[in-house]
Amino acid sequence: MADGADAGVILVVDDEDLVREVVGDYLRRDGYRVLTAADAPRARTLLDRHRPALAVLDIMLPGGDGLSLVREVRAQGSDLPIILLTARNDEIDRIMGLELGADDYVTKPFSPRELVARVRSVLRR
Repeated sequence: MADGADAGVILVVDDEDLVREVVGDYLRRDGYRVLTAADAPRARTLLDRHRPALAVLDIMLPGGDGLSLVREVRAQGSDLPIILLTARNDEIDRIMGLELGADDYVTKPFSPRELVARVRSVLRR
């Protein structure tokens, strides 16, 4: 878990309302508190104001992209666990995301239950 992080807060960043709602609902049912953002600027604001235990980020976002957010978080020295959740499923995209510092990479369409299991797994590390 990231130093100083709030153990029960997950940040979900996706420009699709339905994805944010479904992921948020499943995480809440598993006992997490959820913050959401639909674009990169809002995600940056929430990251600055809160100390989430983990972030679930889409790669393609209005106002920036998830990979840039990963790069920024890592450049600040943060060990915030990050799971990329994206429609981009080419091998090069997965490799780039993981090499930039993401902890996991999930492609859409996805199973919300599996995503929650991956969140728990990453947070156990």
